[in-house]
Amino acid sequence: MFVIPDLASHCTFDLRVHEQLPRAVWECKAWMINGSNIARSEKALNSLHGLKAGELTCACYPLVPLHKLRVCCDFMNWLFHLDDISDDMDDSSTVAIWNEVMTTYHHPDTYDPKTHVGKLTKSYWTRFAAEGSPGSQKRFIHTMDLFFKAVIIQACDRATGVIPDLEDYIAMRRDTSGCKPCWALIEYANGLDLPDEVMEHPIIQNLGEAANDLVTWSNDIFSYNREQAKADTHNMIVIMMHHHGMALQEAVDFVGDLCKKSIDRFTEDRARIPSWGLDIDAQVQVYVQGLADWIVGSLHWSFDSERYFGKKGLQIKKNRVVELAPVRVEKARAEMEVFW
Repeated sequence: MFVIPDLASHCTFDLRVHEQLPRAVWECKAWMINGSNIARSEKALNSLHGLKAGELTCACYPLVPLHKLRVCCDFMNWLFHLDDISDDMDDSSTVAIWNEVMTTYHHPDTYDPKTHVGKLTKSYWTRFAAEGSPGSQKRFIHTMDLFFKAVIIQACDRATGVIPDLEDYIAMRRDTSGCKPCWALIEYANGLDLPDEVMEHPIIQNLGEAANDLVTWSNDIFSYNREQAKADTHNMIVIMMHHHGMALQEAVDFVGDLCKKSIDRFTEDRARIPSWGLDIDAQVQVYVQGLADWIVGSLHWSFDSERYFGKKGLQIKKNRVVELAPVRVEKARAEMEVFW
């Protein structure tokens, strides 16, 4: 067993939830089921219901119009299931999906995807592209490209048994997390039109990175038990144990300390945001609040979801004790093919 750090208490941001949560959750799960063959697999269907991606989205985009919330919900369900199937893909399979998705982004009006993942991509992307600012669209496509490139590196490492060092892992994990396109969704969902010079400012970049690090590294803690049970090494806890000789609890505490420092970094940089004038400043505040919503929303959702702790999430949130599951290395290619 191990004890997880109390990250929720360290985060003092207000947790907000969209008032249309029940409707959004129902509609986005129906979209996911109707757009794929996921219903053919009882395991995949139960996973979808237990995931509660809609609940996460409603906490991370709490004040946006319903039709834009749906785009965010649909993307989140799609991304989580893409993450699941990529765990059992080799690099060639990942490249095939990468090509399908990126072609859909670049040619939504002319490209006719043939796979379930491609058709779902076109569904949410055409709605995003219809209203998203050019900057938000550019950043979304670019960061999704980074996501796939990092996932391919991860697949190669998995195939060759490579466990990256901490520096390489952090660089890769900031892209495999999928957080960066979610930051572009903050712009889209809130109707922001922020110029590149603002989004590329070091303070704004640092805020996005701090939020990414918190979401990502806390996820490494919450998902560790699930991942070690299937011998997955793409986790900072594994890195610290393998390369730095730490015991399990020592590694968990190390990652937890980094998470707390990420929250502190975010708070410090938030107080140092420069001014670009009244209109831009107001948009920046909405964007940064969106990052804060992601920090606090993801922390609480991780226990509400069944993805990491099954039915014991609320109990573990209270006592913070996680009992290690036995290692079961199972192939899930059948599940992958159902979705793909």
